[in-house]
Amino acid sequence: MMPTIVLVHGAFADGSSWNGVIPRLQQEGYTVVAPANPLRGVTADSAYLASLLGQIDGPVLLTGHSYGGAVISNAAASAPNVVGLVFVAAFAPDEGERLGEVTPSSKDSILNSALVQFSYPSGAAGETAVEFGINPALLRETFAADLPEEQTALMAVTQRPIAAAAFSDASGPAAWKKLPSWAVVATGDKAAGADLVRSMAQRAGAEITEVEGSHVIMISQPQAVTDHILTAARAVADAR
Repeated sequence: MMPTIVLVHGAFADGSSWNGVIPRLQQEGYTVVAPANPLRGVTADSAYLASLLGQIDGPVLLTGHSYGGAVISNAAASAPNVVGLVFVAAFAPDEGERLGEVTPSSKDSILNSALVQFSYPSGAAGETAVEFGINPALLRETFAADLPEEQTALMAVTQRPIAAAAFSDASGPAAWKKLPSWAVVATGDKAAGADLVRSMAQRAGAEITEVEGSHVIMISQPQAVTDHILTAARAVADAR
């Protein structure tokens, strides 16, 4: 049975990150869902995604980009219809890990120096909480160096900030320990860091493909990313 392919975007982005991938998957006959990731923290975002997965009939191949990798691994742990995971330039944390503690270990990432701090209403008696965006002047270099300047200028304006809880929440049970996994490592990834993404994918036992490009590899190299997702989709279909 062909799985529904759910594409989860990462930080500073939205579902349009997958616009180059979605029609390619649809042309192969797959049902695709690209939900809005709230970007309010691993715990909250994973619960939101798990709820969505529970409303999809049949098997799901769950794909995440960047921070979305942490969300899919957490959500899939409580979603029995997920049959595989695809990490696209994505984090694959183990249980108990916090992204804010593991990301500084990357020697390839320059993201932390490009972040700008904001605050937003927490919903508790006028209190505020911290969220982060990328300095617009540094977004292209940090996030999407292989895209045209006109495109990255637009991305800088439309970016969605991510709550600090995304970096401080402890990850729950890691679904990659029980599910087959695939990973795309973008060799020029300066946001998540190609070295960290690669090491996490190796730890997860993922089938890895390396593609030359920036952190937003699904935008700059949509066919290569689509091909790897299709490899995963066919594998999980054959296994059922």
